[in-house]
Amino acid sequence: MAYVFTQMNVQAVFAVYRRENLLHEQFRAELFRYIHGILENLDQFPLAVNGYNDHIHIFFELAPASTVSGVLQKVKANSSRWINQNRLVAGHFQWQKGYGSFTYSRSQRDRVIKYIRNQQAHHSKLPFRKEYTGILDSFEIQYDQKDLFEFYY
Repeated sequence: MAYVFTQMNVQAVFAVYRRENLLHEQFRAELFRYIHGILENLDQFPLAVNGYNDHIHIFFELAPASTVSGVLQKVKANSSRWINQNRLVAGHFQWQKGYGSFTYSRSQRDRVIKYIRNQQAHHSKLPFRKEYTGILDSFEIQYDQKDLFEFYY
């Protein structure tokens, strides 16, 4: 019998609708733990979950029977439902449509985990727009500015 052997290390980035600064420090750590649990319940292997006021980075090992779009749809739907049910923000919370998704080799995992864990310090120096376009540029992904997340500042 043949076995399936994979290692697909995926970093995904997604943003709050209208890029509002709604991911308040008071509940961010709990949200990140919740998303970690969502990934585990989807049979993914979470490596790091962190973010800042208006966006999240998740890094996980993608299970071979899963798709990135399927995992992210469930992560975004369940986490926004959790935020709304717990009334953690005023009004209705939702994520922007779309996401960025990037793969890394095993040798890059520790560097990516450290990068994601240091989001607060990182964004004290660099705005999200520059971070995100920097990632796209480093992966040589061609993009049109109009196709990016909504950037209001």
